[in-house]
Amino acid sequence: MAQQPPLNPGDEAEPGTPGSGEDVCPACDGSGNNEGARCEVCGGTGKVVQGIGGG
Repeated sequence: MAQQPPLNPGDEAEPGTPGSGEDVCPACDGSGNNEGARCEVCGGTGKVVQGIGGG
């Protein structure tokens, strides 16, 4: 069984979770860097996993 990488603080769900999708990190605008250092929200990836849809 493959182990998923740990979630970053900005992730709302694990990648591939139904009802979720990848989005640009709102803290670093997708650059992966924030004020010259690795973005702590996305872990430097520039992406976060968020819930989609709603109601």
